[in-house]
Amino acid sequence: MTKEEIRLAESNTRKKHWKRWGPYLSERAWGTVREDYSPDGKAWEYLPHDHARSRAYRWNEDGLAGISDRRQMICFALALWNERDPILKERIFGLTGNEGNHGEDVKEYYFYLDSTPSHSYMKYLYKYPQAEYPYATLVEENRQRDRGQPEFELLNTGVFDEDRYFDVFVEYAKADVEEILIKITVTNRGPADANLRVLPTTWFRNTWSWGNRTGRPKLHEARPVPDPVIELNLSPVNQTRSNTRWLHCEGSPELLFTENETNARRLFGIENLTRFVKDGINDYLVHGVEEAVNPEHVGTKAAAHYKLSVGSGETVTIRMRLTDTDFKGKNAFDTFDKTFALRRREADDFYATLIPQDLSADAQNVMRQGFAGMFWSKQFYHYVVKDWLRGDPDNPTPPQERRKGRNHQWTHLYNADVISMPDKWEYPWYAAWDLAFHCIPLALADPEFAKEQLTLMLREWYMHPNGQIPAYEWALGDVNPPVHAWAAWRVYKIDKKRTGKGDREFLKRILHKLMLNFTWWVNRKDAEGMNIFQGGFLGLDNIGVFDRSAPLPTGGYLEQSDGTSWMAMYTLNLLAIAMELAKEDPCYEDVASKFWEHFVYIAHAMSHRGRNRMGLWNEEDGFFYDVLKLPDGTQFPMKIRSMVGLIPLFAVETLEPEALNRLPDFKRRLEWFIDNRPDLTENVSCMRSMRMGERRLLSIANEDQLRRILNYMLDEREFLSPYGIRALSQFHRENPYSLHVNGTQHRVDYEPGESTTGVFGGNSNWRGPIWFPLNFLLVESLQKFHHYLGNDFKVEFPTGSGNMKTLWEVAGELSRRMTNIFLRDEKGHRPVFGNLTKFQTDPHWRDLILFHECFHGDSGSGLGASHQTGWTGVVTKLMQQSGEFDRNKTEPEVTHCAGDR
Repeated sequence: MTKEEIRLAESNTRKKHWKRWGPYLSERAWGTVREDYSPDGKAWEYLPHDHARSRAYRWNEDGLAGISDRRQMICFALALWNERDPILKERIFGLTGNEGNHGEDVKEYYFYLDSTPSHSYMKYLYKYPQAEYPYATLVEENRQRDRGQPEFELLNTGVFDEDRYFDVFVEYAKADVEEILIKITVTNRGPADANLRVLPTTWFRNTWSWGNRTGRPKLHEARPVPDPVIELNLSPVNQTRSNTRWLHCEGSPELLFTENETNARRLFGIENLTRFVKDGINDYLVHGVEEAVNPEHVGTKAAAHYKLSVGSGETVTIRMRLTDTDFKGKNAFDTFDKTFALRRREADDFYATLIPQDLSADAQNVMRQGFAGMFWSKQFYHYVVKDWLRGDPDNPTPPQERRKGRNHQWTHLYNADVISMPDKWEYPWYAAWDLAFHCIPLALADPEFAKEQLTLMLREWYMHPNGQIPAYEWALGDVNPPVHAWAAWRVYKIDKKRTGKGDREFLKRILHKLMLNFTWWVNRKDAEGMNIFQGGFLGLDNIGVFDRSAPLPTGGYLEQSDGTSWMAMYTLNLLAIAMELAKEDPCYEDVASKFWEHFVYIAHAMSHRGRNRMGLWNEEDGFFYDVLKLPDGTQFPMKIRSMVGLIPLFAVETLEPEALNRLPDFKRRLEWFIDNRPDLTENVSCMRSMRMGERRLLSIANEDQLRRILNYMLDEREFLSPYGIRALSQFHRENPYSLHVNGTQHRVDYEPGESTTGVFGGNSNWRGPIWFPLNFLLVESLQKFHHYLGNDFKVEFPTGSGNMKTLWEVAGELSRRMTNIFLRDEKGHRPVFGNLTKFQTDPHWRDLILFHECFHGDSGSGLGASHQTGWTGVVTKLMQQSGEFDRNKTEPEVTHCAGDR
């Protein structure tokens, strides 16, 4: 075992709490639902960026390159000032949903470069301009642009011209659980000397202003310069070692103290409750207000002020140590460099066991940064809906409108945990279906954390009493695709492959809770009880001609191809879990039989609804569509060639003969059903075939349907892009889908880049871009089909080329196209960076990888949230299993699927 694996084992058995400290600060706490106490739910406007420096947060803290303990009682982050900005750079800036011409968008350059799962070593890079940061210019220019124009980015302002910026690296290394070494390295990339103020800052999350009568913590100067020390007391009346920390600061920085309290005078024009407030250090430095900081050197927020002058090309290093040990009379930095070097080496050793060594150095770098993004994206997430709706004692009563407003039906929800975030700036809140995909790459490096995340969403204080899984804070009751069971099954298989033993207790806990969620789906989302499901937008935002989360302008409802297919996939995932558990406990054979029957009914309903009923399969076109059901009984297919019609391919599973023979009761029921209900099983693929031995295939699509769907999917004039599968067929570029309702035209065009509509805020587009989570599921589905159909089943790739490939080869080619988004091509360019010359050619930028939310359907350039390693992090799994893909490589007939390794 590597040293990092030993640390993980110690953490899992609670022998040593290596994960007590981590990157649990958000990049943004302002503009969130949690901090919104407005009557109309306008979270962006209630607590904007301009208020963030002055207002104490109620629920979560944020900071630049920050860390905290897992309860976020003590925080540490970086603040910077170039002596030109109007405010300290304490947090990442970006545009709100209403300011950006394509919705909210971060306007900074920062990168997660490295992190082990235990956070024993972490590295972060922030690029700070030496010119005044153009806050107003970014807001005004983007506000003037319409949705047809590109976003105006920080590079476009010219502040990085002539390389007049600082590279600020922040590294952490744990000497022990409570011994955190901190190194801040500043390099001047510009042509001239430049001044920089560096302010490593520590503070307490404000837990005392909300009427809960908890004791007020205190930090104070323990020793002056040189090498000053800040002492942090969580409980000043009980100063035990467990309640006390010391921040050792090398050199002779000026220590500045204030309080983490709201500056009510600045924000609301009323008197402050305390003399010193949250933005006191900002006012002291930027505005020269000497009385803004506490001369007694005590408070709840403090910074070590380093005043630097950095020559062109020069590097300056600052060293600090946050610890539960007072090194009084000793040098706190004696073994500092040695420990840092050791932790870096141990991180290299750990990732050498995960990252295939036959990958190119470029591909290894992409994988390493992919894992770094996954682990840096952890965040302490705090939200107690009952308290949020009711308001806090000693604080203004929230408006009455909130009692029937957002999330008012989720008063049981009590969140106070470290959770994997989609993007800690753009989406600093968990999203249940995103999280399912996060757990795949997380399981490669830290399967216990992945299992904890999946289990957490099903705990009683998360899952609604009716069985619904919370979606996200903007609307906890929204409906996301039911992928939790898929993720749990894949994490189980990955963990079993790594350790040689499956965690069956984990599977049992997951299955029992997911049966409640499955029942919620069946009772709430099958309008006619006919096994055809609705669900609303189902995570695909603007993919339909209507907003699928709102009442239809036509009246009636949609029978959704994707909603029904997700449910078919869900039944197969639960079937697989039940069959695995039935190997040791026969009681689960009954459960397996139940989900097998559910799948059969759903598969039958998708293709055949009986007289005067319309199935979701369109035989004329050879594709699955949503069906619009109008109040007068009229029904017709919505003929949009989109990912909605490809999602039925996800509902595929094989039953191995040895598994069936070990479950005689389940096999007998299955055989009875096949013999006695041919009317239902005729659409379930290959139930009697002897292909590939006695293996059975369960799939919505039969062989003919599969070929016809793949004919579209693998056509470069339709779905197939050089970088994966588009969410909408390119066919709709020249042939937009249009529907007139009540004098209004509703239309879907092929849009491979940013959205030109305002549906779902306009910052997410499913009408042409490439989305990694669904592409990952397509790769896995093709592998499963190949597992049954074998090397004799071939399709044209691309359609019309005459080049025949097995489905395994097609899956590999799709994987390669996806991973190539991040890899340098023959010209040294990365498609993800598009036409950004700085990122393509500058040696200090070109190897810094951004894992975007989605990617341009034609060029592969990054779109949407720029730090959504979250579900785009599945690229690490693709690279691990397929490498950089040799076009001449052939695979055996029986192969492993994407989640099994």
